[in-house]
Amino acid sequence: MAYAITQTCCNDASCVSVCPVNCIHPTPDEPEFGRTDMLFIDPVACIDCGACADACPVDAVYPVDRLAGPDTVFGELNRDYYRDHPADHSWGAPTFPRSLPDDLGPLRIAIVGTGPSASYTAQSLLRTTGAEITMIDRLPVAGGLLRHGVAPDHQSTKRIAESFASVFHHPRLRVHLNVEIGKDLSHAELAAHHHAVVYAVGAATDRRLGLPGEDLPGSLPATTFVGWYNADPTVPAEAVDLSAERAVVVGNGNVAVDVARILLLDPDRLAATDIADHALAALRDSRVREVVLLARRGPEQAAWTRSEFLALQHLPGVELVVEDHPEVRAAIAAAPEGSKAALLAGLPLEHADGGEPPRPGRRIVLRFFAAPTELLGTGRVEGVRLGGTALVAGPDGPRAEPTGEHGTLRAGLVVRSIGYRGVPVPGLPFDAAAAAVPHRGGRVIDPETGRPLPGTYVVGWAKRGPSGGIGANRACAQETVEALLDDAAAGALPDSSGTRRELARLVRSRRPDAVGLKQLRAIDRAERALGEAAGRPRVKFATLPALLAAGRR
Repeated sequence: MAYAITQTCCNDASCVSVCPVNCIHPTPDEPEFGRTDMLFIDPVACIDCGACADACPVDAVYPVDRLAGPDTVFGELNRDYYRDHPADHSWGAPTFPRSLPDDLGPLRIAIVGTGPSASYTAQSLLRTTGAEITMIDRLPVAGGLLRHGVAPDHQSTKRIAESFASVFHHPRLRVHLNVEIGKDLSHAELAAHHHAVVYAVGAATDRRLGLPGEDLPGSLPATTFVGWYNADPTVPAEAVDLSAERAVVVGNGNVAVDVARILLLDPDRLAATDIADHALAALRDSRVREVVLLARRGPEQAAWTRSEFLALQHLPGVELVVEDHPEVRAAIAAAPEGSKAALLAGLPLEHADGGEPPRPGRRIVLRFFAAPTELLGTGRVEGVRLGGTALVAGPDGPRAEPTGEHGTLRAGLVVRSIGYRGVPVPGLPFDAAAAAVPHRGGRVIDPETGRPLPGTYVVGWAKRGPSGGIGANRACAQETVEALLDDAAAGALPDSSGTRRELARLVRSRRPDAVGLKQLRAIDRAERALGEAAGRPRVKFATLPALLAAGRR
């Protein structure tokens, strides 16, 4: 019986490299890699060896005959992919790990960030070179997106952190956490102690709506909401108020789906995860019964991935409905098999009075062809004024234009989830339009000269903008590492006068409460011990003082 890849696929292609018959696609060498929602196993070519299941870092691979309930659809999705993509399981040219000249001497490389892109970069460098690695993060705990971005009910996705465990136990790694570049240390100071610096700082903020009332209490960005339920120590426990019966999420990407799901999921199911204690307590007392996902465009342009939407359809005790609209009906009726609009077939189409409280029960409402024009309220959010939209052809695909129709939706919580944005790093160039660091193949570029800044590199969302999931960072990191090693072999890296010991002294003088590997491991042990006592993976410390105190213990 063939194997199939399911919802939690991380796209890092660990399974591709171990498949003996090359039946998992798209591979990193194929144009579609990173553009599909997940990877797919050809059921005809699969020989049922199970190598992919053993290699998968997020337990996303199962025998088709063991899929049950809502997961059975993933057997069909894997099979259907090859209906539209004729199978070619021939092998490409072999590739071999890079190596550096023996006379080059040991490299010292700093990586700013500790999330997936940083970890993939460190992992590659530690495995293929003798480099000494220093990882730096502004927070006193490592993990980045894995710790503070992945929804708590996606524990299998978080298991990819186990594949990075060896990085944080490697003898050639040092860490300085609770240290911010641009505040505690400058880029120039960091560069003076290393031959190369790789920035893996992600995209730390949200895009704004630019609407009247956007700054009212009760209106918040998705980064705040996600950080709140994931125990980000920079987000206060009281940041989210769940006293309203209806919440509106502006956007319909995977993060928007996460927000809607967490708001309505049974708290008893979340109690077995690593959700922040303050968020779990608030969700137990929550009055939210209805979540409306607003989208300017139609069903076919929805930004969620198919796997995340399929999971949304099967939330126990939560009804999924579509706001009735002529264009929505037309899109569903004309939707080809396998399209995003076709996923809505069979869901109830309803028209609700947005000025009235939601009806009894819990439900998620998908509302297309609607855009917020103003957030209403005196003292805090009380509603959203909506404008109707229609699709018109544009050079980059269909775009939404106002139709002049208006309506009001009563709501006490509004979460904007319309995309993340990178923020400038002091000492580095920044492309405001792309919200990323300008680069060429991972080499940071001086926009005035068009030339690479010697020894300065970028990876992850800071490099390519906020696109692609966790696994996409593996190929992204490999490209940057290849550029760095090419420069090292060519003698193009700058000399480094500072030493590791001198850097450690400088960090202690600027930030006495910096966290090292010993303290990081103490925090991890303490959280896991609390989790074991409560029947949970871990209980996260949610404030800076609590994290630092755990590190000292």
